Amino acid sequence: MLDYDKEADAYDASRGGEARAAAATEAILGLIPDGPSRLLDVACGTGIVTRRLAAGRPALRVTGVDLTPAMVRMAGGRLPGAVVRADSRRLPFRTGTFQAVTSIWLLHLLQDAADVRAIVAECARVLRPGGVFVTTVDKAAAHDVGSDIDAVLAARPRRPAQDAAATVTAHAVRHGLRPAGETTFPGVGQGRSPRATIADLRRGWFTQLPPGEPHTEEFAARLSRLPDQDRPRPDPVFQVRAFTKPTGH
Repeated sequence: MLDYDKEADAYDASRGGEARAAAATEAILGLIPDGPSRLLDVACGTGIVTRRLAAGRPALRVTGVDLTPAMVRMAGGRLPGAVVRADSRRLPFRTGTFQAVTSIWLLHLLQDAADVRAIVAECARVLRPGGVFVTTVDKAAAHDVGSDIDAVLAARPRRPAQDAAATVTAHAVRHGLRPAGETTFPGVGQGRSPRATIADLRRGWFTQLPPGEPHTEEFAARLSRLPDQDRPRPDPVFQVRAFTKPTGH
């Protein structure tokens, strides 16, 4: 996994910046009912989306939580006094505190299925009856857009997707939540180019291809032979699922 303390300063610029954050925010808010309430953004990262959630729905009282110190510092600069450093598997909030809980670009990072179960359980726990949990699913698959880059990388080793939609739905249902809608949004500015993909390979972006290993360099060599080395291929389209906690639960 990448070192997100080291990634923090360049994180937004390398992942679509404000344009991607705007697309994500629009999708998320479309799944959250209007009205005064509290929202928790779990694994808020730099706070680039968290800030937009607060601005886009002024009646929301938004709190961000993240484990990485550098991310917490950046998010805290965007939402002073509203960001907490904590482990998403053990949220420091009382049961039923929030009307909405969001978890964007988190579950796909986890390698241990038990961690995914724990995070979904915690998100369900801190959600009030009638509230909505919103999360991205199938993130890695979204990057496969049918390009020549994807054709080269098709044979790469992959780890099981812990954020598969069916898996996340099963965890949510197990903790008393019900499916309540879905949508998509474009990963604006995240279309891969061959040259950028080679750089990502060599810095450990693809977790099953460690930097410096011969197999990794084989993929890099094949990518280097593709045409239009700096032309981005199509942007990914991310999937978002919503789940509600029934009243009386």
